[in-house]
Amino acid sequence: MFEDGAYADRAFAAAAAGLEPRDRALAQRLAYGAVQRKRTIDLGIEELGRRPVRKLDPPVLAALRVAGYELAWSEAPAHAVANDAVELVREAGLERATAFANAVCRRLAAGFRALVDALPEGPLKHSYPDWIHETWVRDLGEAEALALERAQNEPPPAEDRGVSRASRLAAEAVGARPGERILDACAAPGNKTLLLAGEVTAVEVREARARLLAARVPPRVRVVHADVRALEERGFDRALVDAPCSGLGVLNRRPDLRWRARPLPELQRELLAAAAERTRPGGTVVYAVCTLNADENEAVVDASGLEPVPLGPEWPQYAHPRRPEFLLTLPHRHGTSGFFIARLRRAG
Repeated sequence: MFEDGAYADRAFAAAAAGLEPRDRALAQRLAYGAVQRKRTIDLGIEELGRRPVRKLDPPVLAALRVAGYELAWSEAPAHAVANDAVELVREAGLERATAFANAVCRRLAAGFRALVDALPEGPLKHSYPDWIHETWVRDLGEAEALALERAQNEPPPAEDRGVSRASRLAAEAVGARPGERILDACAAPGNKTLLLAGEVTAVEVREARARLLAARVPPRVRVVHADVRALEERGFDRALVDAPCSGLGVLNRRPDLRWRARPLPELQRELLAAAAERTRPGGTVVYAVCTLNADENEAVVDASGLEPVPLGPEWPQYAHPRRPEFLLTLPHRHGTSGFFIARLRRAG
């Protein structure tokens, strides 16, 4: 992932294909944990190993990151962790580095957990880029931001590995009814599409994903491979815009996303405007994103000029803390993915 830009979930699925379920679960926890905690682990390697991580061979660094994760956030015996790290380095053909790997593991075993405990609360301790921490502090306050950081370092809830409550909530907020024409503007992979009633036009810009989506939907759903901004059809009763985003609400199940995420407000504004243009006057558009960033959430909706249709009274437990006309699910409070959901009406 760090050397070749691979996506952690896809790379792991390929690497772990032959493992038994119990071994697979352990391997996933170690791999995802090492990716999530990279910033903190690299600090430990540099402080205790006394070698800049940029000077280490990638296989050595990978082995030490896994070892660092185990030594600070698991109960694995230190000698077993060191033996595994040395063996990984040896299998990579780097026999010359095995003594170094063993020495660093011994130093990490002796001092890394104490080093982590002594770090001040913040992005270095919880291993986030500064910009994510600063965004959450700005939007939620210091205490809530830190609680969110801790929650997003834990494995996702069991319910969140399928269609999460937050994802279902976005589909329910559309309020689609039988007989209505519904536009799903960014449809793949289709979890929300399948929850929409009515005659659904599911638009997906990527051809391969559109093909996969077409294979899993019922006849009342028509899949269109297109960019919704170029779609010629008009007059939909309702629309759902599940827009691409930085994904800051799903960092616990996308361990590498914190290192590659970027806000996409311009694209989001364009997609929301395109869906609104294709909705009939008086129709509604639900804008939903799995991120926790006001620049991609409230600011995008405010810039649209569409009239909010309050959602807070229908789902008060998820009402946005500052803007109760919207919904905001928070992993540390609701035990589900983080989603922002707004329902908007086109002027009629």
